[in-house]
Amino acid sequence: MKAVCWHGANDVRVDTVPDPKILNPRDAIVKITSTAICGSDLHLFNGYIPTMEKGDILGHEFMGEVVELGSAVKNVKIGDRVVVPFTIACGNCYFCTSDLWSLCDNSNPNGWLAEKIMGHSPSGLFGYSHIFGGYAGGQAEYARVPFADVGLFKVPDGLTDEQVLFLTDIFPTGYMAAENCNIKPGDIVAVWGCGPVGQFAIRSAFMLGAERVIAIDRIPERLQMASDYGKAEVLNYEEVDAGEVLKEMTGGRGPDAVIDAVGLEAHGNDLMGLYDRVKQELRLEPDRPTALRNAIVACGKGGHVSVAGAYGGFLDKFPMGAAMNKALTFKMGQTHVHRYLRPLLEHIQNGDIDPSFIITHRLPLEQAPHGYEIFKQKKDNCIKVVLKP
Repeated sequence: MKAVCWHGANDVRVDTVPDPKILNPRDAIVKITSTAICGSDLHLFNGYIPTMEKGDILGHEFMGEVVELGSAVKNVKIGDRVVVPFTIACGNCYFCTSDLWSLCDNSNPNGWLAEKIMGHSPSGLFGYSHIFGGYAGGQAEYARVPFADVGLFKVPDGLTDEQVLFLTDIFPTGYMAAENCNIKPGDIVAVWGCGPVGQFAIRSAFMLGAERVIAIDRIPERLQMASDYGKAEVLNYEEVDAGEVLKEMTGGRGPDAVIDAVGLEAHGNDLMGLYDRVKQELRLEPDRPTALRNAIVACGKGGHVSVAGAYGGFLDKFPMGAAMNKALTFKMGQTHVHRYLRPLLEHIQNGDIDPSFIITHRLPLEQAPHGYEIFKQKKDNCIKVVLKP
């Protein structure tokens, strides 16, 4: 089969690789009909996530048709259209039964490696390095889905791939980011980053009752989408001091909650941003936490800080004093996708949201390297790329 494979930093290729096979009675094989390039994939593309190996198959946002089932999988049948959560969960451990699916104890075969870095292992992830299990991803013609009896969700009739594809990651991720803000009626939420996750965080904050959402970015087309589709008020941080303007917009109090939807490759237009970039390029610092720093400092006293952007290691110049003295509450984590699939599917079916608004580019799988390049460089007004095997 054809698959998008990692060959090193800034080097992805579409290779011919062996077809996946059933390895366990709880496995399924899915013929992929739609897959996408995620902002988190760029962290791999840029070489900032360790334990990648040449030939690893990328991709964790994918869906398709069931073509083969292990003997223990009874919740779907061959021919069903399904979406696949990017977090792999067994369904039986303490964390799965506590609705904390991305913390599954049993789905990361390389848990010992994660424990060395993090103390404990999170769940396995599709196509996201060997520290998260080394699983083949879904930017391919076929994928093996372990624990398919809890990890495949049938798509109801009448819904297109593009309406449901983002239930695999970015819609639940944006929703969980907003939910972590503990939004109350009348709250003002500020979102750093208007990429795909930020766009869904904006929509979700309003769905959960926010009175105002203020979105911060530097890319005009992303700010335009946040305004047009998200009905957010927008700030270009290259044109204004976002922290000062947020104070003015909130009567001096600051936002009630802030969301970092950027993560470890945040851009900064000041000396601290340059400092981060130089240290990361020299591999002296794994993450650039510019957006997170700004969000913490801008957040109002007693507010909530929600982190949806991916981080891989340690942060420098973290404003712990501001966080502690302003009594901020932090919530974060890889998304518990299984928790959100059904309620968010209902929002789609009810017409509350059509997630396909985020798509700007549709490409055949063979053009994946081009998709990665325009997404990274933000060329051609690229916000979200969907690949069709």
